Amino acid sequence: MEKALTAETLRQYLDYDAATGLFTRRVTRKGGARAGDVAGTLSLGYVRIQLNGDFYMAHRLAWLWVYGHWPSKHLDHINRIKSDNRIANLREVSRSENMQNTSLRVNNTSGYRGVSYFKQTGKWQAYIATNRKLHHLGLFESPESASAAYQEAAARLHSHRPGA
Repeated sequence: MEKALTAETLRQYLDYDAATGLFTRRVTRKGGARAGDVAGTLSLGYVRIQLNGDFYMAHRLAWLWVYGHWPSKHLDHINRIKSDNRIANLREVSRSENMQNTSLRVNNTSGYRGVSYFKQTGKWQAYIATNRKLHHLGLFESPESASAAYQEAAARLHSHRPGA
């Protein structure tokens, strides 16, 4: 479905403002949105836009609109705001790189990515995932030292490492 929509067809229906990340309709839809209306609705934090009966993610449409082709990889929102579809806030990344640019989980008690308390030893363990494999980086006396081990491993293992 996604590949069937071309940049040319997209540009016939929508205008895109790269500075704001907003799409506006170029044509009035039957029984609904008018030309000039902002297109899209929020769904799980992302903007979705309906075109010709199909739904598309606005960040992917932005890429198509600007570059003329669909992204070949995952698209990452650099600032972690899923509805911010400014082209300057989007980049193509691998799945692994995309997973690195996520907020800390709500159940994270250490305050650091890749660090958790290991009750059996009373120490802090560091771990990192790459290529769907979890790597144990060691046990440490403090969460800060465990985080330092994580940061070093992330610099080695990930080609892109967003703000930790």
